[in-house]
Amino acid sequence: MTLWHLGAAAHTAATEEAATERVAGSLLSSVVGGASASPRRRTRFHTLAVQEVRPLTDEAIEVTFAVPEQLAGEFDYLAGQHVALRAELDGHEVRRSYSLCRPPVRDPSTGSGTISVAIKRDRGGRFSTWAQSELHAGDRIDVMSPQGAFTSALAALDEAHVVGIAAGSGITPLMALAATVLARSDSSRFTLVYTNRRATDVMFLDDLADLKDRYPARFAVHHVLTREQRSAPLLSGRIDEERLRGILDALVLPATVDEWFLCGPFDLVQLCRDTLADIGVESAHVRYELFTTGEPGQERPEAGRPIEVREDEPVRTIEFTLDGQSGSVDTPVSANESILNAALRVRPDVPFACAGGVCGTCRARLVDGSVTMTENYALEQDELDRGYVLTCQSHPTTDRVVVDYDV
Repeated sequence: MTLWHLGAAAHTAATEEAATERVAGSLLSSVVGGASASPRRRTRFHTLAVQEVRPLTDEAIEVTFAVPEQLAGEFDYLAGQHVALRAELDGHEVRRSYSLCRPPVRDPSTGSGTISVAIKRDRGGRFSTWAQSELHAGDRIDVMSPQGAFTSALAALDEAHVVGIAAGSGITPLMALAATVLARSDSSRFTLVYTNRRATDVMFLDDLADLKDRYPARFAVHHVLTREQRSAPLLSGRIDEERLRGILDALVLPATVDEWFLCGPFDLVQLCRDTLADIGVESAHVRYELFTTGEPGQERPEAGRPIEVREDEPVRTIEFTLDGQSGSVDTPVSANESILNAALRVRPDVPFACAGGVCGTCRARLVDGSVTMTENYALEQDELDRGYVLTCQSHPTTDRVVVDYDV
């Protein structure tokens, strides 16, 4: 998923692209359900060299970055996590989140390694179009250290049966998850239900075939095509509730499943969540990641949009701590400005990626005051209970608000 990914777009000029690019191959970032498998960490950008650009389909590429030994610790990750990419296009900074599509790789003799993401071209998408035509081996680009909790909690369970349901570029994190689950024991199983329009749209087709050849008894992949007829009627057409229940009953067998991973557009993920809940699957066993939020028309600024603070109008004060340093900025009440947008006007290194409530990069703890959050697809209930907010979606409702990015 585009790093926005991980989700939604991160700027007003690319709203449509943001709605499809993210945490899961496209805007993904992470929207996660279930218990968190790994702690979140403070992320930073590092410049990496492109090692290889490999075509996946006519509209998708896999980009592999070389990670030097001195940065190896910054790019340790778990299968299912994502990174943000940052580039300057036409004089404007553009960020997109993309899921990591390979298990962690490191050369034991040198300590260096690689990370790989998949980028699918989106109609009108600034970053994805640029990457398809302009990104080549040898180029250097800013890559944020990995993050996200779309990861397996079953590392110690040898006989786990894990199921992934993905659409389009939502396959990206599931490639890393499937390879990791199957390799960690001789008895673990992975079942993948993967829907696309046509066979030519299937990303990682050869890689999926290789997994099937390597683990013929433990890896099952079921391709569902919406614009092509397959020999099995159950695998032909859009996945609605009736088709999904049929697939679960005939091909997946929910009673045998230990963990579920859902990745794709909002409607499909929500359908799967609702259906699984209806048949008795506990939410703690279901993890999900979106590459759309369901509101593609919503504008989201890329960075701190200009705000004029006039002396004659009421303001609210936002105070924040980042990397041990305190900052403060006033925001007009009439602007209804997000904490992130206001903070970026005085501190350009405030962390963010999708700015759409999806990836969780802008997470901070609310220390004082109160806010309203427009969207939240990234924070789990225990984080909300401990006072964490998404600053890209949080708008002050008191005269003074204090947040801490370092907690």
